[in-house]
Amino acid sequence: MNPDGNRNDGNGHRDSDAARDAIIAVDEIPSRIPQPTASQGADESAFVNDDLDLTGRTMYIPHMPYGGSVLFAAAFRSIGIDGRVVPHADALTLEIGGRYTSGEECYPQKIVTGDFMKLLEVDKVDHNKVAFLLPTANGPCRFGQYAGLQRHVLDEHGYPDIPIVSLSSVDGYKGIGRHAPELIRTAWRALILSDILMKLLLMTRPYEINAGDADSAYLDGIAACETILEIPGLPHDERLTRLVQVLPRIRDNFRAVHVRDEDRPLIGVVGEIFTRLNSFANQEVIRRLEAAGAECWLAGVAEWIWYTNEEQFRRLREERRRASKTWLRAFLTKQVMERDEKALYRSFAEDFRGYEEPHVPHLLKLSHPYLPAAGCGGEMVLSTGGSIFFYEIGADGIADISPFSCMNAIITEAVYPKVSRDHDRFPMRMFYFDGTQSDLDRDVGIFLELARTYKRRKKIPRRAVGRRAIPEDAPARG
Repeated sequence: MNPDGNRNDGNGHRDSDAARDAIIAVDEIPSRIPQPTASQGADESAFVNDDLDLTGRTMYIPHMPYGGSVLFAAAFRSIGIDGRVVPHADALTLEIGGRYTSGEECYPQKIVTGDFMKLLEVDKVDHNKVAFLLPTANGPCRFGQYAGLQRHVLDEHGYPDIPIVSLSSVDGYKGIGRHAPELIRTAWRALILSDILMKLLLMTRPYEINAGDADSAYLDGIAACETILEIPGLPHDERLTRLVQVLPRIRDNFRAVHVRDEDRPLIGVVGEIFTRLNSFANQEVIRRLEAAGAECWLAGVAEWIWYTNEEQFRRLREERRRASKTWLRAFLTKQVMERDEKALYRSFAEDFRGYEEPHVPHLLKLSHPYLPAAGCGGEMVLSTGGSIFFYEIGADGIADISPFSCMNAIITEAVYPKVSRDHDRFPMRMFYFDGTQSDLDRDVGIFLELARTYKRRKKIPRRAVGRRAIPEDAPARG
């Protein structure tokens, strides 16, 4: 009840006179109306800090995935920033994260907040010696608000001096201050290596005879790359040479894993980037799929970086800035990125035959009839295009792994039925996560039965060679 004794409980639960009075009040007191602010442009970020000083601080990085974050942290150490990965999340992470979030945030923010605050409240790290990495982005997704929310949580609970390192591709990653030019190329290589190692793991682990052999090869590979990535002051060419030299040994370690020859359904894994890559967030759903008889192909981190690059070129075209210094810089950066990626993938040409990653422009083209990239953005277009890509190469279904209430996931779920109908009833299953799943194994089992049924009748087969499955024609990047 308001002071006048009238109902005032929102959602239109008042009479028309009250609505009319409210409109008049707004017209008469324009100063009460928050004035709209300009939206951030392609070259701006709310968290730019060119004077960021992390001397003497350990910067903690969330899992995306764990091995990838280890390599990303090593890249920071190469420029003198003590990058470390947050401890593995657990039930206490969710309990603490729940204290500092309202429930309106998506699940990843609850986990990240819980991880950060657990370090302060349980592990009792010195708040004068820590910093937190939390990337950001423009756009409608709530993710763009989480660096600000984390800043508010820290300030409100007595930690105003803890820096938040908030990377954003739209400003050339200026959020890491003066260290940006030195870091970016090493960090890019770390992300490529993370995707390579994850791909090797997921191609091998479902078929291993001795449980744990593939995981051991994966962790050994992470450690070998980490040792090279973290070396300070190493010239870029020398660092790339050393990485290229160690990769054949990593490849051979995976080839040495004893495997059985099985014909398993191949499941493409798409969805929201944090939840699909953070095994705690998705309750190890990929291992559950493997245990139920599947092989999984997980969309990696590099896909998102290539997507942000493509978006930058699209914006520059729309702004008619193709002759600008910004365009030239972006073009040259892309050339360097492609060269590094090809160099690091070269040792795996035989192993990844039939498993080549798609060009992002190809994914956007596939998504366009359902979700055009110019009107939509983010994981929704990548997941939709990725699902059709997996259909085209003869996979047996896709699993979309996303947080409950995710905007991108809600939109893709709405178009998936039509995508499936248009592509021979290709099995497409949403797996939502909010930390309360109780029948996940049942849901996985039901989905795989659909995938097996589709596998028996599908029109686009994959030729099996050992445990590898090679498509006749696979659109590939490179």
